[in-house]
Amino acid sequence: MSDESSESGGRVQKVKQLRVVVEAEDYDDAVRFYRDMLGMDEIAAFSEGGDDRVAILEAGRATFEIASPAHKVAIDRVEADGIPSPRIRIAFEVDDAEATTREAEAAGANVVAQPVLTPWMSLNSRLDAPAGLTITFFEETEESHERAQREGFGTNES
Repeated sequence: MSDESSESGGRVQKVKQLRVVVEAEDYDDAVRFYRDMLGMDEIAAFSEGGDDRVAILEAGRATFEIASPAHKVAIDRVEADGIPSPRIRIAFEVDDAEATTREAEAAGANVVAQPVLTPWMSLNSRLDAPAGLTITFFEETEESHERAQREGFGTNES
């Protein structure tokens, strides 16, 4: 394996990091919420002076989820009682979805849907959060190898 890519199922993995860049009208509020409330470590910050600022926060492992329009509707139905989400939604895996949802609400997020156990066995809540983001907190209640054994789960390759 080179420093530029890694092998993944016989394919060359070209992407080394997923970075989601969000413009926040209230930069300080967004940093307080995501860095301080969620505990995402600040790994870098840059500024060219004045209001030109950016903070890069460590978010753990990243995945890029691609959902068909029908699946997005299904997720909205299960996770938020049918309340539609925007085309792009950010999901954070947390240890305790209920406590994190309460903490996020106290920190200024609007709870769209309280935590609910989904058919894929995660406990999910949905919130409107700082920087104009719709976010999901999810808590896994079973290991991925357990989930893969159930009907309807696997990969597109299997």
